Parts: sequence; structure tokens; C-alpha cells
Amino acid sequence: MVKFRPRSEFLDIMESRGFLSDVTDFQPLDALMRRECVTAYIGFDATAPSLHVGSLIQIMMLRWLQKSGHRPIVLMGGGTTKVGDPSFRSSERPLLGPDQIDTNIEGIKSVFSKYINFGESGTGAILANNAEWLDDLNYLEFLREVGRYFSVNRMLSFDSVKSRLEREQSLSFLEFNYMILQAYDFLELNRRYSCRLQMGGSDQWGNIVNGVDLTRRIENRLVFGLTSPLLTTSGGEKMGKTSGGAVWLNPSMYSPYEFWQFWRSVGDADVHRFLLLFTEIPIDECRRLGALKGSEINESKIVLANSATELAHGKEAAQAAAATAHEVFDLGGTGDELPKVELDPEHLRDGKLPVVQAFVLAGLSASGKAGRRLIAGGGARINDKQVSDPGQMLSAQELAGPLKLSAGKKRHAIVLLPGRLGASKESGGVSTEN
Repeated sequence: MVKFRPRSEFLDIMESRGFLSDVTDFQPLDALMRRECVTAYIGFDATAPSLHVGSLIQIMMLRWLQKSGHRPIVLMGGGTTKVGDPSFRSSERPLLGPDQIDTNIEGIKSVFSKYINFGESGTGAILANNAEWLDDLNYLEFLREVGRYFSVNRMLSFDSVKSRLEREQSLSFLEFNYMILQAYDFLELNRRYSCRLQMGGSDQWGNIVNGVDLTRRIENRLVFGLTSPLLTTSGGEKMGKTSGGAVWLNPSMYSPYEFWQFWRSVGDADVHRFLLLFTEIPIDECRRLGALKGSEINESKIVLANSATELAHGKEAAQAAAATAHEVFDLGGTGDELPKVELDPEHLRDGKLPVVQAFVLAGLSASGKAGRRLIAGGGARINDKQVSDPGQMLSAQELAGPLKLSAGKKRHAIVLLPGRLGASKESGGVSTEN
């Protein structure tokens, strides 16, 4: 951790807002960032068609970097995704094919334009893909140029590898190469764009240090590494996950309303920290909002939800989500922005759908067993009326309504049969028109 106050704007923001975990050569980096525009990168492997909230702390770091007068590089892992990062995992990632990786990259790209500006200016962000240099590597030349700088003894000592081996869990040679390839990324970005800084989560510290060492040895140039803390909620849960699954950043996979509601529902103890990390609200105001107690903290959560959603999805989406929440919670209405699930008629049995399956299809229960527990606990509602019978069947006529399903007080979805999504409110349906 930092033991003295940074003087550069970027590192001061990182330290004061809670982004900073470890830094290599802090004082030289601080001095460099005061003197000139520094190019820095963070890598994102394309393991899914969207990033989730767990990646948002790194995205915000890139945003603050650019706002502080420096140039960010978003590095897509088109090449490294074919290997899979083994860091602190208990098993090998499923290997994805080139077509799936390309599809995932296309889905991920759209997220970044909401947070940083790409362009030709001095601080204009760069979007790169490490497949450009990794796909065509000559293996023998790579071993001679790069491999000779890596000590297997040292690689085995990194916590990300050692923890796997200590549990006697298999680590393939393919995965073992990941840290070498990530280190080579830094070298290549330094050569192409004069990149001086690699950033990432603290689980990437070993990989980042490798890249710093490799670039210094081959290019004889001082480069740096910086990591942020791995974020968990005050309850110890991994950031970006909920009982219903991942909190995706792409609106097609997780609606702006659901995104807004995720932030509105955070624990009281997380509000201050999340305001600092995921909004641009001034620090003093974050401190004031985070210190509120009792029912007043709910207003702070609304500020957090509005600010985080506006960054991710735009001001109009944030306002619409807030209006829907007001309608659903304060006025008892349906809400146009609630997630809508169009059911497949094949799900019906003799024209009926089990109520437990309806909650699963709506994404409000992870499984039928979880749905039955929800009903048994009194947390399942349809059109604001409690469901008491897990064996209840919903008719096709009821589903044409449509129906608002609720899991607890904060998670809702609209389910209906095909052809009803465009129905007007006057006819009993829910409009999706803007």
C-alpha cells in the first residue's frame, strides 16, 4: 500500500478513492505522471459476450486515467483467451473457439465507449487485440527471445500458481504459458505505443510484475505496474454476482433497470466505498452520503444507482430506471422498464405453466428447487399477490395479461406469451416503445 501522499493527479485519485493496492516503483511513476502523458493499459479476456460489474473497477481506472490527462489502452485478449488465465482458479477454463471469441469481443467493445473516448488526440484511447501479435508467433523464436528470461522456479512461487499446486489440482502446460504471453503483451504494447504502465486487479500482480521485468530487460526502459484491490461486498460476496447470476454491463444481457436496482440494493456498509469507486461524485459528498443512517441511507443508494447507471447506460436510461422503481415500489404499478421475458409456448403443458418454472424462466430463481424455497419463504408474488402453492399452474389466458413476477421486494420481471410485448397499457399489456 502507498505510504506517502502522491503528487500526480491520477495516483492521487487512485489512492484517495480506494483504487490502489500495489505499485512498482511508486515515486518514479508518480514523478513521470506529473511530467508527461503516460500511456497505460488493462487487458480483458473475451470469456463471455459482455463484461460484468466485477470488471467495472478496472474500467473506472481507465476513465480516471484519461480524465487525468493520460492515454488508456483497452487490450482485448483475442489471443490469450485461447489459453485461459489460471490465476486462482481451481480448474482449467473451457476452451473457446475463434468464432466465439470474436463474437464475445464484439459484445464487449461497446461497453468501453460509454466510459472513455477513443480518437486521435494525445489522450485518445486505443483499442488493441493481442491476437494481432500472438496468433502468428514463431514458437522457437519466441522461446529464444522471450522464454529465456523466465525462471520456472520463480513462476512456481507466484500465489496464483502455488495455490493451485498446493491443492494438487492439475495445471496444464497450456495454462502455465499464460503469464508469459501476458508479459509479452506489455513488451509489445511498449514497442508499438510506448506504453509505460500496466494495470489490473491484485490477482494479476504476478503476471504484471513479469511484464514489467521482461520489458525492462529487453527494452532497457523503466516501466511500471499497478493493481487495484479485489472487490467483495461487506458480506464477503464476489463483486458482480447475485443470486440471479452475473450483473452484466451490456443492456441486452442485463437491463438498465436491473442494473439500477442492483446498485439500489447494495448493503448499507458498502455505500460509501461504492460511491467512491463507481461514481464521479466528489469525495466529500461521498463521505457525507455514506455516513447517513437508518432510512436516510436509502437516498444515498438512489444517488449511487442514478450515477452508476448514467455512466453505464446514459442519463435517459438512468432516469427511466429511477421512474420505474418509483412506480413499482411507491405506486404499486407495473413499470415499463422492468425486464420482460417472452415465453415459448412449448413451455406450457396442456396450455398451462408451472408457477415455479415461470420464476426460473424469468430469471428470478436459479432453479426449480430455489423457486420452491422462494415460495415457501413467502417471497414470491404475482401481480403483487403472494404465491403460496408451489404446485400452482398459470393458464395461457393469465400469461396473456401479462404478469409481474416478484422475488422479494426488489427483484421483478414481466412474463407473457408471444405477441403481447407490444400491447398497450390501455389493453392491459406493457409497452416497450420509446
